Amino acid sequence: MSEPIQILKKYWKHDSFRTPQEAIIQSVLSGNDTFALLPTGGGKSVCFQIPAMMLNGICLVISPLIALMKDQVQNLQSKNIKAIALTGGISQDDVIDILDNCQFGNYKFLYLSPERLQHDWIVERLKQLPINLIAIDEAHCVSQWGHDFRPAYLKISALKTHFPSTPFLALTATANKRVQEDICTHLALVNPKIFTKSFTRKNLAYHVIKTEDKLFKIQQILSKNPQSSIIYVRNRKSCIETSQQLNQLGFTCTFYHGGLPAKEKEKNMQLWLENKAQVIVATNAFGMGIDKPDVKTVLHIQLPENLENYYQEAGRAGRNSEKAFGIIVTNPSDIGYTKAQFIDVLPDKKFVKDVYIKLNNYFQIAYGEGYNESFTFNLNQFSMQYQFPVIKVFNSLQFLDRQGIITFQSESSEKVSLQFIIPSKEVIRYVSLHPHDEPIITAILRTYSGIFDIETTINPHLVAKKASTSEKRVEEVIDKLATSECIILHAKNNDSSITFNEAREDDLTINRIAKFLAHQNQLKQDQFQSVLHYISDTSQCKNKLLLAYFLEHQNKLKEEQFQSVVNYITNETTCKNKMLLAYFDEISKEDCGICSYCTSKKKVTPIEITQSILQLLEKSPLSSREIENQLHISTEATIFAIQLLLENNRIKINSNNQYYLI
Repeated sequence: MSEPIQILKKYWKHDSFRTPQEAIIQSVLSGNDTFALLPTGGGKSVCFQIPAMMLNGICLVISPLIALMKDQVQNLQSKNIKAIALTGGISQDDVIDILDNCQFGNYKFLYLSPERLQHDWIVERLKQLPINLIAIDEAHCVSQWGHDFRPAYLKISALKTHFPSTPFLALTATANKRVQEDICTHLALVNPKIFTKSFTRKNLAYHVIKTEDKLFKIQQILSKNPQSSIIYVRNRKSCIETSQQLNQLGFTCTFYHGGLPAKEKEKNMQLWLENKAQVIVATNAFGMGIDKPDVKTVLHIQLPENLENYYQEAGRAGRNSEKAFGIIVTNPSDIGYTKAQFIDVLPDKKFVKDVYIKLNNYFQIAYGEGYNESFTFNLNQFSMQYQFPVIKVFNSLQFLDRQGIITFQSESSEKVSLQFIIPSKEVIRYVSLHPHDEPIITAILRTYSGIFDIETTINPHLVAKKASTSEKRVEEVIDKLATSECIILHAKNNDSSITFNEAREDDLTINRIAKFLAHQNQLKQDQFQSVLHYISDTSQCKNKLLLAYFLEHQNKLKEEQFQSVVNYITNETTCKNKMLLAYFDEISKEDCGICSYCTSKKKVTPIEITQSILQLLEKSPLSSREIENQLHISTEATIFAIQLLLENNRIKINSNNQYYLI
C-alpha cells in the first residue's frame, strides 16, 4: 500500500499536507468514524479522496451540490481516476447502468445526492457495492441549526446498519459546537475522532466600507490592489453591468453567472485564472472548486444572504498566505433591499400548502395518483395563473423538493436569449417604422444593458410587465425582430421540470413532513418546551401545530442570519475578524489590526497627511482625487490637508487642476 504523501504527490502534485489533513486521513485509514471541520480552502476533498484511493473498493460520497459533484468527478477523471455521479434528472434505467458500472467496473468514487437514499431500491443496490468509505460532504445540512438544513440527510444514518464496519467521514466548513454535536448524533457516528481547524485567517483583513458612491470606492480598491480580484453581486444583470462599468474605467474585467453557456463560462473563467483579466464579477454560482491562490481582494457590493456564505466567499482571497482583503461595500439602502429579497418572500405554512395543492391541480393529478410522473413546468405561467408571487412560489417548490415530495429542477425562470446584431441607430430606425413595437423594444433595451455586446437571457414575463402588455405580445415582437435579422434568437420551450415522488395526498403529505421536521427541531435547545407545548395544546390539530412550528422556525432562522449580517456591517465598535470568529463560536482576545475597524483607530493627524502629500508631489503634480487614491484617505481629510498647504504657500494649483510644490 502506498503512503498518503505518495498518493498526494502522484495525483495532486503537492509535496505536503495542510494541517490537519494527514491526521484526518490516518483516522479514516484506521477505520474510525471521523468528523472534520475545515474552513473554506482547507482541502476537505483530499481527506476522503486519498484514503479511498488507498483502500480496496469504492468510496460513496454524499453531497447536496450537483455542481460541486460534477466538478469533483471531472477533476478526478482528469487524473485518470474512475469516478461517476448519480445526479438528478437521470432515468431509472440510467441509474441502474451507473450502479452496474460501480459494481463491476472498478470505479473508485460514486457521488450521489442524499435524496437518492430515500429510494429503497437504490439503497439495496448500494448494499451490493464494495464500499470502503462513506464521506458526507456539507455535513451541516444534517442539522436544522446549520444554515442549509436538508431532511434527506437524516436518511444517511440508516447506512450504518448496512455498513457497520465502514468508516464514516463527515466534512463541513461551517459548524458551531451545537451543529457539530447534531451532526455526530444524526449520522450515528460511533466514538468519532474530531478534527477542527481554526477559522482564523491572519492574513485576511475583513473590511466594511460605507459609501454613497460604490463604483468610485471599487475603483479605489482595485487601483490600490491591482492583483487578482473577485466581486460578488446578487443577480445576472448586476454581473454584466458592473463588468461593463469596470472595463470602461480601464480595468480588465470579465463576468460569470449560472445563465451563461458552458463555453462562455469556461472562456471567462480561463481569462481570470490566467490573469488576463484582473477582475471577475460573479454571482454565488461562481466559486465551488475554485482554488486560485493569488486572489488579493474579494468584494461584496451587495449584502450576502448570511455570514456562512460570506465567510466561504471572502475566504477565496489570500490562499497563498499573503495579505488579502474581504470587503463589503455597502450603503444605507442595502439593508431594506436585502430584507425584501430574502426575508419578506419566505412562504408561510398556508402558502406552501396552497402551492402544493394548486400544483397538483395544474397538472390534473387526482388524489392518490401522480407517483413518479414528470412534467415540464413554467414558473411564471403557473404563478400568473394562480396570482402567486413568483419568488414565494419558487421558495415553496424548493421547500417541497428538500422534503422529497417533489423533484424540482429549475433551469432558469428566463426562457429566451437574444442579442442585437444591428447598431443602435438602426434599432431607432426600426422602431420608427414599427411604432407599435416601441414599448416592448424599449423595455428590453432598458432592462438588459449588455444586449448589444453579448447574447443575453431575458425574461419575457418581466418585459411584458414593464411594457404593460402580454407575454404573448412580447414573444411576437421578438419573433419579428429575429425574422428581420435584427437579433440572434434562441428560444427555450420550458424553464423547469417537476417530478412527483409520491402520490397526491394533500393534508396527509404536508402533515407528515411537518411531523418529521418538527421532531428534528425538538432535538435542539428549545426541545423540551416544544414537546410540552405540542402535547399540552388541545385547541389545534396536532399536524397543523407541527407544520406551523417547522415553517416558523425555518423563517426565524433566516431572519436571525440576516440580522447577523446587518450587525456585522453596522457595528463600529468591534474588530471585524473578532465578530466573524465569535459567530462561529471561536474567541479571539486580540484585535486583528488590519480590518476596517482596527485601521480606523489608527488616527492620522493633519500634519502627517500634509507631509505625505508633500512627499507625493515631489515626484509629480497630482489632482486631489489622485492624492486621495494614493494615500487611501477620506475626501474630507484630503481637502483639509490641501487647504492647509495652500494657506501656508507650500503648494499651488496649475491649469489642469493639479497641485505642485512651490
